Amino acid sequence: MEAIKEKIDLSSVAEISIGYSCQVKASLRPKVNCSRQAYQLFLDFWQKDRIELVEDFQLMLLNRSNRVLGICTVSSGGTSGTVVDPKIVFATALKANASSMIVAHNHPSGNLGPSEPDKQLTKRLMEIGRALDLPLLDHMIVTLEGYYSFADEGGL
Repeated sequence: MEAIKEKIDLSSVAEISIGYSCQVKASLRPKVNCSRQAYQLFLDFWQKDRIELVEDFQLMLLNRSNRVLGICTVSSGGTSGTVVDPKIVFATALKANASSMIVAHNHPSGNLGPSEPDKQLTKRLMEIGRALDLPLLDHMIVTLEGYYSFADEGGL
C-alpha cells in the first residue's frame, strides 16, 4: 500500500468546540419534581405573544438532581405545527451534559390533546434517549390555560 504524501490544509477544516457555561450555582437552580413545576417553568420561559400564535418546541435540560440546567427553543413553526429534528434535541442535551430532559410544545389552538405526530415524536425521543442514557422524563403540551403531560397520562 502506497503512503499518502499529500499535505492536508487544516485551515479549511472547521474547529469544533464543546462547552457549557452557567452563571447560576447548582443549589440555586430550580428543581423539577412534578409536571406542574415543569409547566410553570416552561410558561415563564415562553414568549407570551407567541404561545397562541405559532407552535414552538422547547427543551428543558436537567442534571442528576433534576435541577434545571437551561431551557432552549429547538424549533418554531406555523399555526398548526413545527418540525423537530431529534439530532438537534440530543446534540443540545449532550453539549450541556444533561442527565435527563423534558420537552414541551404549544398548541396555538388551545387544544391540549396530543396529535398522532406528537405521539410518534415522543416515542422516537424516548427510544433515542434510552440508547444514549439520556431519558426523556416528559413531553408536555402547553397552553396559557393548562397543560397535557405524557408522563402523567401514561404515554411514556
